[in-house]
Formats: sequence, structure tokens, C-alpha cells
Amino acid sequence: MELYLIRHTTPDVAKGICYGQKNIGLTEAFLEELKRLEAKLPEEHKMFQVYSSPLKRCSKLATKLSEQGIITDDRLMELNFGSWEGQKWDDINEEELSEWMQDFVEVECPGGESYRRLYDRVTAWWKEVIRSKQEKVLVVTHAGVIRCLLSHILGLPLENSFRLQVGYGSVSQIVYQNNRNTVAFINR
Repeated sequence: MELYLIRHTTPDVAKGICYGQKNIGLTEAFLEELKRLEAKLPEEHKMFQVYSSPLKRCSKLATKLSEQGIITDDRLMELNFGSWEGQKWDDINEEELSEWMQDFVEVECPGGESYRRLYDRVTAWWKEVIRSKQEKVLVVTHAGVIRCLLSHILGLPLENSFRLQVGYGSVSQIVYQNNRNTVAFINR
């Protein structure tokens, strides 16, 4: 299986806002970013099976990348930041934020989830996709999801996953053959 992990293009949100599962749109530069992103993919990518986070910043992009229709899956949504969603990071309760930052892998955001829970749902999705034996797959999702999946595949500790750079409109390719993964980063 060839799997392409695609991070959505630039979201239409002010800098410094916590927006994990907040359903925000994309900037006016979307069509320009789409052209650059498609240049990173195989020419026949519109015929691949496409999975997407249901959040509109992903599903809008996924729809443009597919002629076959898309499959949305809640497990591909970004980390749920709970009561922090939509707040400025600077306005979040310092004590709560400090506790979370000391162990973001295991500590849940108030009313949200931990990075471990995100990892668990993403790896459950990955195991299902492997069993499906599809040949070529595009996945339009979020940086947290991509980092969790790459951490799983590469055997990286989750606390080190933020060393992986996952920019807007980035593409990471995974080749999965005979129960083995090979990861190639394309045009980060």
C-alpha cells in the first residue's frame, strides 16, 4: 500500500488561537496552495481512495483531491482541546496549561483528550486501513494525527513526535509492504 498523509492547507484563524477540533475554514489562498500540494502527489492521485477528517478545513481539500468521493472518519480529527478550543493560548489558565505541558502525552485537556487518546484512535484507524489491503490511499488530516501515525510507524516515543515538522499542505508518503513500513517524506 502507498499512503499519502496530507495536512490541510492554511486555516482561516488568527495566530495564537487554540483550534484543535474547532471547525474553521481555509484562507483565501486555498486554490494556490491546492496547486502546490497537488504537484507533490502522483498524477493519478484523484483515482486513489481518500480518507479525511470531517472538519471542513480537511474535507474541503479532500473533496478537491478526489474523483471517487471521500470517506470521513472522526478518528482523523485533530486533538480535542476541550474548553480551550477557540481561546488564545495566552488566555488559557496558566496552571491547567502548565500541568498539560509537563505531560501532554498522558494529561487530558479540560473537557478534551490527551495526546495518548489521539494516538490510540489514530492507530486503530491505521490497523483497519492495513487490513483493507487498498493499494493507494490519500489521507487529509491534521498535524497531530500525522505526528501520531508517523510516531507509531517509526517507533518514536510520543513525547518526541513534535520533532517531526508537518507544515500546512505537507505530504508524507508511507509505503507498507509485507507487514513492513517504509517512510519517505515528500516536499515537507
